Amino acid sequence: MVTELEELVEFLSSPSPPVKKAAVEIVSGLTGSEEGLQSLSKYSEVLLPSLSQLLNESKEVSEPAAQALVNLSQKCELAKKMIQMGLIKVAMDMLYKPESCITRLLVMLLVNLAQLDDGVSSLLQIDDEKMHGLHIMKLVRSFCRSSGETADDQFEHVGSILVNISKTEDGRKLLLEPKRRLLKQIIRQFDSTNQLRKKGVAGTIRNCCFEAKNQLQNILLISEFLWPALLLPVAGSKTYSEQDVAKMPPELGSALSIEREPVTDPDIRVQTLEAIYLIILEEAGRRAFWSVNGPRILQLGYEYEEDPKAMRAYEQVGSLLVEEAGGPEESLEPTKAES
Repeated sequence: MVTELEELVEFLSSPSPPVKKAAVEIVSGLTGSEEGLQSLSKYSEVLLPSLSQLLNESKEVSEPAAQALVNLSQKCELAKKMIQMGLIKVAMDMLYKPESCITRLLVMLLVNLAQLDDGVSSLLQIDDEKMHGLHIMKLVRSFCRSSGETADDQFEHVGSILVNISKTEDGRKLLLEPKRRLLKQIIRQFDSTNQLRKKGVAGTIRNCCFEAKNQLQNILLISEFLWPALLLPVAGSKTYSEQDVAKMPPELGSALSIEREPVTDPDIRVQTLEAIYLIILEEAGRRAFWSVNGPRILQLGYEYEEDPKAMRAYEQVGSLLVEEAGGPEESLEPTKAES
C-alpha cells in the first residue's frame, strides 16, 4: 500500500505544474526538521533524482527543490548518494546557465557535498585528465569577480568550498599550481569586509601551507599578497613606528603605519598564525618571515591579544622563533588540514 509520503514524492514528477509546485514546497518544508529528513530519506532513490530534475524548472519550483537538496545533503548517507548520481556536475552546469536563479543555493549544496572525500574528488574532476580543475577554476573566478560588499553575495560560500577541497593533498596541489595562479586570486579576497569570505580565505591559506615542506617556493611566490593576509590580522590595531615599518615591504608597512580596524574573529587569527607556523617550520620560511619583520609584528600583536586559543597560537609560533634549530615542540605540531 502506497503511503502518503511515498505519494507525495511521486507527485514531484507530476505533469501538472500546480501539483508539482505544491509537492516540492511540502517536501522542502519537511526537510527543515530532523524528523522530516529521516522520513524522506527512506524514499531517496526516487526523491533525489526527482528533485534534481526540478532544478531546471522556473524559480517557484527550482528554489524549493534546491532548498530541499541543501537540507538533505547535510545527512552523510544522502550526500553520498547525490555524489554518486552526479549531482555535482548537475549543480555546476546549472550554476553557469544564464537563466539560473538559484546560484546561492547551488553553491551551498556544493559546500555540503565537498565535506566528503568523494565530493572533493568529483569537484576536482580527478578522473578526467582533460577537465581536471576546471570546476574549481570557475568557482574561484566567480568568487573573485563577485562583490562581497553587498547583502546579496551569491558566491560568498565558495570560500567554504575552497577550505573543504584544500583539506586534501590533491586539492592543495591544484590551488598551488603556479600556472593556474589560483591561490593568488583567492588571497586577494582577504581584503573583503565579508567575514564569511575572509574566514574561507584564511582557512584555505592555512590548509595550503601544509604543503610548505615540498612547495614552499610556490607559496612564497605570492609573498606580496601572502604576508599582508597572514600578518595584518594578528598585528593589532595600533600604529607602528617608522623604525618598525622601515624593515617591512611597502605593502605591509603602509598598512601598519595607520590605524586599522582589528580582525574581531579569533578563528581567523588562529588560522593565520597556524599558517605562519607551518611556513616557518622550514628554514627558508623562517628567513622569509624575518625579512618582513614578522617577529616584531607578532610581538606587538600578542600584547593586545585576549583570546586564549589565539594566545596559544602566538606562543606556538614564538616557540619556533626562539629555537636555534627551528624544530617544533612535539606537543604543538599540527596533525592534519582542517575542513
